[in-house]
Amino acid sequence: MEVESIPFKNTGYFSDLICDYLEGKDSLQPFYERLPGIEQFKEQIAVKQSFPDTHRKVLYTVLGDQYKGIQMSGNTKVNISLLQESSTFTVVTGHQLNLFTGPLYFLYKIISTINLTKQLKFSNPESNFVPIYWMATEDHDFDEINYFNYKGKKLQWNKEVSGAVGPLSTDGLEAIYDAFSNEMGNSVNANRLRELFKKAYLEHDNLTEATRYLANELFGEYGLVILDGNNPELKQLLVPYVEKDLLENKSFKNVSSTIGQLQTLSENYGIQVNPREINYFYLIDGVRERIVERDGMYYVNDTNISFSKEAILDELAKHPERFSPNVVTRPLYQEVILPNLCYIGGGGELAYWLQLKEMFMAMKVAFPVLLLRNSALVITGKQKEKLQKMNIGLSDLFLKQSSFINKKIREISNIDIDLSAQRKCLTDQFKDLYELASQTDASFLGAVKAQEVKQLKGLDKLEKRLLKAQKRKLRDQVSRMTDIQNQLFPGQSLQERNLNFSELYLEYGQRLIPNLMKALKPLSGDFTIIEME
Repeated sequence: MEVESIPFKNTGYFSDLICDYLEGKDSLQPFYERLPGIEQFKEQIAVKQSFPDTHRKVLYTVLGDQYKGIQMSGNTKVNISLLQESSTFTVVTGHQLNLFTGPLYFLYKIISTINLTKQLKFSNPESNFVPIYWMATEDHDFDEINYFNYKGKKLQWNKEVSGAVGPLSTDGLEAIYDAFSNEMGNSVNANRLRELFKKAYLEHDNLTEATRYLANELFGEYGLVILDGNNPELKQLLVPYVEKDLLENKSFKNVSSTIGQLQTLSENYGIQVNPREINYFYLIDGVRERIVERDGMYYVNDTNISFSKEAILDELAKHPERFSPNVVTRPLYQEVILPNLCYIGGGGELAYWLQLKEMFMAMKVAFPVLLLRNSALVITGKQKEKLQKMNIGLSDLFLKQSSFINKKIREISNIDIDLSAQRKCLTDQFKDLYELASQTDASFLGAVKAQEVKQLKGLDKLEKRLLKAQKRKLRDQVSRMTDIQNQLFPGQSLQERNLNFSELYLEYGQRLIPNLMKALKPLSGDFTIIEME
């Protein structure tokens, strides 16, 4: 296995906001507490030392209940037990309950989290660090999770649903299992995948249980702890913060203020999420709808449910599990119930976390370190050999396809199709004409300028025609180049956003996750390219 890397900024796939954050740009400092680094984590440990023991006890008890009937590894048992101790801290990643893990980056998120806990333990042997996977069981975006891609095909679970996805019955997944099974063949690795899907989805009653089983099977041996935040005991710890949202619109005011500050920094900093006056849903069987306030009454959107101020506070006190955080308040919930140091997420996630620091300060909750998850491109030895034969550098592959083809055609063409020299010569000639015109009749300057623009445009057109002609002449080379890029960047996007881990597992089997564990370095700050034999 060979591992190379390139800066995230050079891939062209990460936003200006995230690239500036990774570079530690001074203007962004007000939007986070500290950047990820070994010394900064020591500071974060000191800050989180005040995490309440009462919250630890609740967390430990809830995890014990959630793991009943689950075959835990020794490492996971130890980690859950360690959460009772004041010297234990967590590193968290979260993800939706995508069918069969969804995109490949699900693995990269969890591996980044596990590997960071190992690195922190090495640097801080007096403390303990537990990797947490937060299951987004309360999400209701079924269309975002009900499929996975396999060898260019979309295997989709079609089902009429409403409410949170976690409690969804797994009925109907037999058809997906059959379709998946029929595509895979009968290799040893295919049979393992087949059995994993079957046990996860056909032998568990709902999506929460199925996802917990799947993540535990893949990562349990590394001590991963899987948490479902949809729990009344955990939600009880959130009650004071929900009250502030219901009565004072505190999240809305603070996040709106931060958005305004971010927008003044750069027009390229797109806003990831917009807060609402109330950032909680009302959650009961089959329903997860927004809570809105009008004239002192609280209504559950698109239902007949309503509460007076006194009634909704009573409902919150008696049934905190019915109040479900949205994308703005879920991070706050996480930090309230976990002794957490760091959240690991993708670029989009970190972008909305950077909108939240002011809200955390107003709520008097410590803001975690934010770390961009590892991103990777996995290539086979055969693919690497093809790239070398075609003299394609790894960085070339990240170019948009038209730019990639144009660059390589210019390199391999036996004629010079770069007319820069001719443009310079033409520009120099027009300098003489400008001087001549100014000495004779200045009114000719406009005519000279128009002629210069016309002739430069003519050179541009000629260059494009030359390039097009060379593409036709070298169409076999173009075809081979685009084929290899399309293999590695399916849909002209990052591999990790399209492929499901099953395609790599078919190739590498039980070596896949251990190899990824070795290759991915969470604090490297670079995009990783892994040649896996």
